[in-house]
Amino acid sequence: MQGKRVKQNNRLKVFIIIIILFVLAGISLFVIKQNNWFAKPTQNENKVSEEENIIEEDYIDPIEQYGIFGEYYEKAMEKLETLTLEEKIAQLFVIGNSTSTNYTELQKYQFGGYLFFKDFFNGKTKQQIINTLQNYQSASKIPLLIAVDEEGGIVVRVSSNKNLTSTPFRAPSQIYNNGGFEAIKQDTINKSNLLKSLGINLNFAPVVDIATNSKDFMYSRSLQRDKDKTATFARTVISASKGLGVSYTLKHFPGYGNNADTHVGSALDKRTYEYIYNNDLEPFRAGIEEGTECIMVSHNIVTSIDSQNQASISPKIHELLRNELGFTGIIITDDIIMGAIHDEKTIEESITSAINAGNDMIILSIYNNPKDKNGTPITYAGVINAVKTGLDNGTIKQDTVDEAVTRILAWKYYKKL
Repeated sequence: MQGKRVKQNNRLKVFIIIIILFVLAGISLFVIKQNNWFAKPTQNENKVSEEENIIEEDYIDPIEQYGIFGEYYEKAMEKLETLTLEEKIAQLFVIGNSTSTNYTELQKYQFGGYLFFKDFFNGKTKQQIINTLQNYQSASKIPLLIAVDEEGGIVVRVSSNKNLTSTPFRAPSQIYNNGGFEAIKQDTINKSNLLKSLGINLNFAPVVDIATNSKDFMYSRSLQRDKDKTATFARTVISASKGLGVSYTLKHFPGYGNNADTHVGSALDKRTYEYIYNNDLEPFRAGIEEGTECIMVSHNIVTSIDSQNQASISPKIHELLRNELGFTGIIITDDIIMGAIHDEKTIEESITSAINAGNDMIILSIYNNPKDKNGTPITYAGVINAVKTGLDNGTIKQDTVDEAVTRILAWKYYKKL
């Protein structure tokens, strides 16, 4: 009898537990429903989620896509669409200027920039120079690159004028010998502040060619140190110049070596590729890593890379700079009127070759009425027409010009001109 009661009590307990579990389950379902925990997303929510995934998958960082000026490529491409063919072509050229203050040619052609030499600054006051350069900018539809070669030492343009600074800037080797890289940094800041105050926004310096022999043509203009110290020199100048309103240019790619003066004639660089790759390229690698915006290419014929063409018009040299070193900034020729080029080619040949090689910009100094190898006078109209002719007959592709001009415009936006 007592065992029967125990069984009945156990059944009652089980029944009560089951009832409690059902009650708890009902409460849980109610709470879940009220909080919508397992509810399927609405159509709009699905759409937003899908759009977010698409944006994440499609987004490409413009700097990864286009390089150092990538953030400004969209604006540059929009601006490109507003330019005439002649204006596109003119953006490719930095015009060398000695003493002229005639803005007629600029207003007519709308060149990409101007390079001013020592004679331009001689005897002028600071305000006269400021006014003149402002007039150049006012005459241009697109902000100009205003450039000088202010290396220090034997190559000084601005600081040769005592109205602008009490003493000319010293050579890099002298600065380094007296104060090391800290002095190089301060020198870069001092140069930048002076150039910026005048309206100059581009310096074709520093020379990062490795020259340790006093007989080398570039010795007096170089740091006169080995590849490691020259690489640190490149890093120091580029780093110090950032944010000061003046861009600096590493030159002369792929390294000048002990070659002869290309101002007056051809120069053959017969060093091995391995030597150049392991030594002369090091300062350029360092400067690129530091964010250099512009690199100038020499007119040397580097036989181990391209035995047929001067470096400035060699596709192989430019492929080395773009593909091997990963440079995404502006590639510019040394002056195309220098003897190493224009003594051997017509102006049409040299400019066509320079564009097709991969240069973004070409320095062109024709203020002293030069003639090409055939005795033909070199004129601004002739230069523009040479490119137009190349585009018409297919020796120059429109895409090549558009790519270069887009990079130039993006650079100008990057520089906040």
